[in-house]
Amino acid sequence: MKLCDLFGQGRTIFSCEVFPPKKTAPVDSIYRTLDGLKDIRPDFISVTFGAGGSQGDKTTRDIASLIQNQYHIPAMAHLTCVAAGREDVDRLLDQLEADGVENILALRGDVRPDVPSKTDFRYASELAAHIRARGGFGVSAACYPEGHLESPDLVSDIRHLKEKVDAGAQHLVSQLFFDNEDFFRFLERARIAGIDVPIEAGIMPVLSKSSIQRMVSMCGASLPARLTRILARYGDHPEALREAGIAYAIDQISDLIAGGVDGIHLYTMNDPEVAKQIAGSIASIRTV
Repeated sequence: MKLCDLFGQGRTIFSCEVFPPKKTAPVDSIYRTLDGLKDIRPDFISVTFGAGGSQGDKTTRDIASLIQNQYHIPAMAHLTCVAAGREDVDRLLDQLEADGVENILALRGDVRPDVPSKTDFRYASELAAHIRARGGFGVSAACYPEGHLESPDLVSDIRHLKEKVDAGAQHLVSQLFFDNEDFFRFLERARIAGIDVPIEAGIMPVLSKSSIQRMVSMCGASLPARLTRILARYGDHPEALREAGIAYAIDQISDLIAGGVDGIHLYTMNDPEVAKQIAGSIASIRTV
């Protein structure tokens, strides 16, 4: 099933993201995560692009295939082009298609100064156009409620997002954010610009002070006063912060659903218990 076909059915889509295990962990450790997620039956599960060249490609492909064929949940494989040429991309698309995976999140990926970038696809919009022209896949793309770190301003950011949609992206997933007003303002700008595809709000529960500080520094998300107070009060008390962070995420999601958001994409950090707690808390409001 193409993910764009999930939307418009009178309910809020709920999806999850997982990532390949670290090199020091066996790939089989992903079973624990997926065994937990299957109980909440997300509408789909996305798999981030594994690091490490062709081996990373294989790990992402293997997990996406597992989700699609063993767990019978639609899978979306992330695909970055910053370190992949046209032949690399086509080979992976052929492999994913053979595995029955029908959905791709087309990304540029992070530029690393120590790794030469490939030039066949300079931007995610070019990768999205290539995948749509090839056919056989639903194409999704990322969006940034507070603007991409490399965008000079929010107007330019929306212009580039429109280019991705015009190139073939049929569904968008947002970067994490912690202030819903940032997302609602972004959504208004996107709709005014003629971006009419479904847009899911990306939510990451705050589970530890160090991890959220690292993520914020990487993606540029701002911390509202309420969340700053939570971090200051509970930052040195892991269990308390975990519960407060989950409660904050549930409040965020409840407000987003009340505001008519198309979908919620939960960054699970491979923690199925957190996903279960959040999914259980919002189950009844997703269908109202």
